[in-house]
Amino acid sequence: MELRDGTFLVSGGGSGLGAATARALAESGANVVIADIREEAGESVAAEIGGRAEFVRTDVTDEESVREAVEAAGRAFGGLRGAVNCAGIGTAARVLGRKGPHPLNLFAETVRVNLVGTFNVIRLAGARISEEEPRGDGERGVIVDTASVAAFEGQIGQAAYAASKGGIVSMTLPIAREFARFGIRIVTVAPGLFETPMAAGLPDEARESLERQVPFPPRLGRPEEYAALVKHIIENRMINGETIRLDGGIRMGPR
Repeated sequence: MELRDGTFLVSGGGSGLGAATARALAESGANVVIADIREEAGESVAAEIGGRAEFVRTDVTDEESVREAVEAAGRAFGGLRGAVNCAGIGTAARVLGRKGPHPLNLFAETVRVNLVGTFNVIRLAGARISEEEPRGDGERGVIVDTASVAAFEGQIGQAAYAASKGGIVSMTLPIAREFARFGIRIVTVAPGLFETPMAAGLPDEARESLERQVPFPPRLGRPEEYAALVKHIIENRMINGETIRLDGGIRMGPR
């Protein structure tokens, strides 16, 4: 799919992977709807991008909130050709910790935001994209989701996070198969260790330890590298129903 003049909704577009993606899509001539629950961050990225961006405060777990973001794309730019799901939270807790069993509400909230929120955007954005006129090969649009290598190699303390990201991986193929008749592709990216707001808060020693675990290049991934892969996925129609690791070759062992 061509990026120029297409409109894409980016959840979590106010920072990290989402902000880098919104910038990259706009630089390639696309319009972007930045859907983020943090108003100041989202408005800042939209202002930086300029006329090709629209910010809509969005809670991905709320049906009406996501519906409004999808409708805003139509009002601002005349349609919707894709969505990139970057909204998510990172949590850590042992199932049996020093203070007792894993808090059930923490597990439920992690799954609600990361998995249910992603599905909410897929279903509502997908419904709007299915109304677009087909282009080459009958394609109407593409949805890119964000999982994590934790879906495959979760660490101790990542039961909730790994479950939420594993769910995203598991639903990629069945939704891609279903959406094929609408000409909509579904692809998931599973990043490894990346420079995100969560990583920025780590002590230097912890950060350096993480970097040494990456075979090559021996550093954390950059949000711009995630955005570059999203752009390629959008432009390459043969990528569909797949989860692509973006991790520098890392395979996380038990810790």
